[in-house]
Amino acid sequence: MNVLLITGTDTETGKTVLTSALAAYWQTYRSRQSLGMMKPIQSGVGDRELYGQLFSLDQSPEEITPLYFAAPLAPPLAAQQEGRVVDLAKIWQAYNTLQQQRDFVLVEALGGLGSPITQELTVADLARDWQLPTVLVVAVKLGAIGQAVANVALARQSKVNLKGIVLNCVNACPDQDIANWAPIELIQSLTHVPVLGVIPHLIDPTDVAKLAQVASDLDLEGLVGMGLAAQFQ
Repeated sequence: MNVLLITGTDTETGKTVLTSALAAYWQTYRSRQSLGMMKPIQSGVGDRELYGQLFSLDQSPEEITPLYFAAPLAPPLAAQQEGRVVDLAKIWQAYNTLQQQRDFVLVEALGGLGSPITQELTVADLARDWQLPTVLVVAVKLGAIGQAVANVALARQSKVNLKGIVLNCVNACPDQDIANWAPIELIQSLTHVPVLGVIPHLIDPTDVAKLAQVASDLDLEGLVGMGLAAQFQ
């Protein structure tokens, strides 16, 4: 499947950084392949504006984010404030159209795997129902091990196709901090999910060249699979 869902353990874990890094790598090294980016639901100003600023996507804001709410709240609450509903059919149609038009699609989830999309469904439910290969971003901080274990358990319970974990240094973190707070071998042992790399702290997360370099240091083969990895060369 020519798609990857980027989700996390919570908000502000680094989903946007990983999504942007993969997009930067594609934009820098792709040949004739086309990339699509999607933030299915957005509450408040944020990612779709950033993507439009950083990348040449040939996508309208509505194609990047088919469902937008003004209040920076969970979608069912933001929709309620505006007297609207979360129209999953509209999102699904936009996603299907984009997937058919592009060689590869990066989909950034809102919040974490357990974040609500509607009154009944979470991001994990969406990943399962849409059969989206998924990567989990875990912030390097105290508590990262438990966050990783809990979210992998949720992914497994929800039957999400979880391809791996990427650690992200939200703040500057030397190797010793990673070893103390998010030890790779322990996380892999407890979750039985591969850690596909570590994103260093980025002083300027809008530096496209640096983002592409960061992506090149990740296990792209593990992220996108045998068939699709070649498209990233």
